[in-house]
Amino acid sequence: MPSHFLSNSPSTPTTKTSDLQNDTAVSLTSTSSSSSSSTAPDMWSYLWIPFLMSLSKELTLARAATATTSSPSILPPSQLADDDSPSVPRCSAPDIKLNYRPVIGILSHPGDGASGRLNNETNASYIAASYVKFVESAGARVISLIYNEPREILFEKLNLVNGVLFTGGWAKTGLYFDTVKAIFKEILAKNDAGFHFPVYAICLGFEILTMIISEDNQILETFNGADQASTLQFMNNINIKGTVFRRFPPDLLKRLSTDCLVMQNHHYGISPQRFQESEHLSSFLEILTTSTDEDNQVYVSTVQACGYPVTAFQWHPEKNAFEWGLSMIPHSEDAIQVTQHIANFFVSEARKSLNRPSSRKVLANLIYNYSPTYCGKAGKGYDEVYIFAEQKAPKYTSTNAPENASQTNQRTRSLFQIHLANTTVQPFHLPTQNHQCFVLLLGGILERCEAAW
Repeated sequence: MPSHFLSNSPSTPTTKTSDLQNDTAVSLTSTSSSSSSSTAPDMWSYLWIPFLMSLSKELTLARAATATTSSPSILPPSQLADDDSPSVPRCSAPDIKLNYRPVIGILSHPGDGASGRLNNETNASYIAASYVKFVESAGARVISLIYNEPREILFEKLNLVNGVLFTGGWAKTGLYFDTVKAIFKEILAKNDAGFHFPVYAICLGFEILTMIISEDNQILETFNGADQASTLQFMNNINIKGTVFRRFPPDLLKRLSTDCLVMQNHHYGISPQRFQESEHLSSFLEILTTSTDEDNQVYVSTVQACGYPVTAFQWHPEKNAFEWGLSMIPHSEDAIQVTQHIANFFVSEARKSLNRPSSRKVLANLIYNYSPTYCGKAGKGYDEVYIFAEQKAPKYTSTNAPENASQTNQRTRSLFQIHLANTTVQPFHLPTQNHQCFVLLLGGILERCEAAW
């Protein structure tokens, strides 16, 4: 060990001067060597850290280069643009074949939607606000088709819309039935003429279309399907791509068959057997799904027309997101997605309509001209409804009969004269040069008033 060269033990004998000089030289050499040996590890400690950092950086760059070669990097479009491309991104042009301002007509139903608590007029009708919200949630506006207004007005409104929705309810006879039949016939004629015009029929709408198409008003059967959440069972070998379910995610389609995601609220319907027995029904409509009521009786729950953009639901797609009065309405995230997908399909079909009416006429008839009435305090039924009731013409007597123009002018003149008679004119003075101008001005005003009277 180098340390023994530095020992100075007293037992060491006396040496010569030359030897001392030699020992001194050796000692200095040893000291220098010892100092150099002790600083070497410190030097390496400063060198290996930068070396490892540099090596790590090189390895990282090598791995990045390998990854770039094997799979392209995901970069924003602005970084992928060629040098010749414009610096400002441009939006793609809208499809000129589509109508991006679709309007849906919703047919009103007799009554006020609250058993007369809101309006008991015999000519009142209503549209549940949930149907309006259902359509609006998919990007369309609504025009109310009031079932008992004059037929010519109803058909004028029909020319302002790009699709029609028949709602739920109870009326299966009388004027309401006749109105649905007339509108449905007109819609089929529009489609036959090449004008794409979709129809949604929900609950009662489903039942009335079944009666109209089958030409049998007694075809419906009774089912126990009031206030019930249920599944949808798809028919075998059905082509989902061409139906209202075409945009449903696969996992949501599967859960429709296993989870209770749709709302049923009806006492009537039609079984698959009776449906197939009707030649008119089976040739015009295709069964998409069936459901089971509380008594395990199977009924048709969703159908779609063959060759027409007509879809009918025995269940209520609008309730999941927009109604709260019934206890069994499903409000899960999946149930809300069902509502949204069904609404989206309807409005996407309406966008295919070529009808482009005057915006002025559309604005004058939009349901925004009405206000919904909140009726959810009862804790049942609808939450909000739009009520439409004709204003009855007042019966005039001899005392309240309206005046004609001559009578109105005479009464106004008399009141003006009485006012002048009761007015105290305060004296005032005008400069001489303005006096004549004032008299002429006042005379002109009186002449104009006299001429009007």
